[in-house]
Amino acid sequence: MSSSRLRDLQAFDDTKAGVKGLVDAGVTTIPAIFHHQSDPIPHHVDAIPIPLIDLADVDRGHLVAQVRAGAQSVGFFQVLNHGVPAELLDDMLAAVRRFNEQAAEGKRPFYSRDRGRRVKFNSNFDLFQSPAANWRDTLLLDMAPPGPPPEEIPPECRAVVPEYARAMQGLGVALLELLSEALGLPARYLAQDAGGLDGMSMAAHYYPPCPEPHLTLGTTRHSDPSFLTVVLQDASSKGVGGLQVLLGAGRWVDVPPVAGALVVNIGDLLQLVSNERFRSVEHRVVATTSDRLSVAFFFRPHSACTRVYGPVGAGADAVYRSTTMPEFLAHYVGKGLDGRSALDHFRLPPPPHS
Repeated sequence: MSSSRLRDLQAFDDTKAGVKGLVDAGVTTIPAIFHHQSDPIPHHVDAIPIPLIDLADVDRGHLVAQVRAGAQSVGFFQVLNHGVPAELLDDMLAAVRRFNEQAAEGKRPFYSRDRGRRVKFNSNFDLFQSPAANWRDTLLLDMAPPGPPPEEIPPECRAVVPEYARAMQGLGVALLELLSEALGLPARYLAQDAGGLDGMSMAAHYYPPCPEPHLTLGTTRHSDPSFLTVVLQDASSKGVGGLQVLLGAGRWVDVPPVAGALVVNIGDLLQLVSNERFRSVEHRVVATTSDRLSVAFFFRPHSACTRVYGPVGAGADAVYRSTTMPEFLAHYVGKGLDGRSALDHFRLPPPPHS
């Protein structure tokens, strides 16, 4: 990294105002630290439908089959009748908007890059590692039970975050049970035996309007360091799309917001544990001239968990070597969102030809 780029990154970080601070200052051209190289992969304009699954389906076998198909073919699906009240979804998004659209002075006390803090606000967790910064700000909350004390949560979000986390925990149990059954495992395996609820966290993203969206991204292409991620997109009249997934045909495909639905995507750890039966698909968020909100809720083991994770029942056919959460997260965070899959680091070499 050049000394001038490091200086520019540090100057941006020192404002503790994030990308929203640049917009509030009236920038009409984005700083060079946000410039991304052009992506050669085409965007597929006619959106390929992402599976939409009704969790109220009373035929358990049919429901498991739908979840299995979505996890295997696309790695993404949306769910309806998920049990989370529509008012709670709206309240969560409204709280994220209130926090981000207040004056910078109200957000600065929460601005931090201290990984030990359970609640922190910053712009780009990998600001000093990634090739280019993303046009977004994030409020990150460690919700591993029992969650942070109320006084650590920003006042704008304090009333809704605990209730939202409880609702997500209930949904996480249901989804992890379905995915366990889809793998032919006991229903309790991912949620309880593998600790899939022990390290819950929430990332509330705010993507300010961008004056030059063609030069940057809201979020670089990546996959998630989790078993499972549940994403709430803003589907209101002001909300805009932006989330895209990279499908097997080598095209970026839109995941349009659906009112009342939640987006579910498979994470790296579940691709590893399932020995690639389930797909952790790369995805990104494009920048737009409008603002955008999303809330991602991650289900994974606790970051300090020393349990060893490897492909279940794969034996000699294992695609990945075993790892622990501390090792996996250290690699993921250390490399940042650099366009490479974290799973490549854990992939076993192909067996020699006999």
